Amino acid sequence: MSQLSNQEVYDLMESAMEFKTGKKSNIGQGKFAINLFFENSTRTKSSFQVAEMKLGMNEIEFEASTSSTTKGESLYDTVKTEESIGASVAVIRHSQDKYYEDLVNNHDLKIHIINGGDGTGQHPSQSLLDLMTIYEHFGTFAGLKVGIIGDLSHSRVAHSNAEILTRLGADMYFGGLDSWYTPEFAQMGPHMDVDDLCKEMDVVMLLRVQHERLSAEENRNFSKEAYFEKYGLNMDRVNMMKDDAMIMHPAPVNRGAEIADDVVECDKSYIFRQMNNGVYVRMAMIDAVLEGDNAGNEVTDKKRQVILR
Repeated sequence: MSQLSNQEVYDLMESAMEFKTGKKSNIGQGKFAINLFFENSTRTKSSFQVAEMKLGMNEIEFEASTSSTTKGESLYDTVKTEESIGASVAVIRHSQDKYYEDLVNNHDLKIHIINGGDGTGQHPSQSLLDLMTIYEHFGTFAGLKVGIIGDLSHSRVAHSNAEILTRLGADMYFGGLDSWYTPEFAQMGPHMDVDDLCKEMDVVMLLRVQHERLSAEENRNFSKEAYFEKYGLNMDRVNMMKDDAMIMHPAPVNRGAEIADDVVECDKSYIFRQMNNGVYVRMAMIDAVLEGDNAGNEVTDKKRQVILR
């Protein structure tokens, strides 16, 4: 998200909202996309697939478990192979932080690379759809109080959102285990009790506990019930919130851990609207890189720098 200017963020949101209200585009007609997901995904992968189809693209099927990466093929060779057989766009999710730097800086790739999530680093498409959902509701970011509660240190969503929301004028606050509140987040806002966050925030973003990234000892010592009691969002806490406050979550949700079952679809919840907006944001991202192709190499290079890591 640091590579996007504020204006480029607003331009992408505007494009996404145009797609949401009926704008049509066949910019991807006759072109191919490959979704290289090396970590599990439901929403991001399927959302990109739908976005690609809506833009007229064909998807090249890919499953990491049956690909040549299991034989030792490098990520670069996989991407270069797909470029060579005709793919125009590669959406990549990978466990390595900043995997894209090697692809972009060390190789002469022509294929467009869109970051579908890198390790615990960044998740730009999720961040953009979150921004769109907030902007639809409030019409601004300036002065909004946004609280992010949960596994901050392991969350690419928290990193992306805290960074860009601060730059767009929101005031950031954080909740969850003290050990997850790293100096990076301390520079952007204070750590608060969850009850106080619920009373004061305009937006409450919840994060799941990423057990797959915790140590064995951390997982052994984790109590779902104790965590929910101290940090989870239940209806008592929802009732503390402002009338127009928003509840958000990038999903997957762990009901009964960070959020109660009856909160997921309550009146203040925007969780499924986020998912719906995700298709249009990802259409806007793909449209931006393919539009660059049509406008010449100078614009293409700029677009590739902008979106996409």
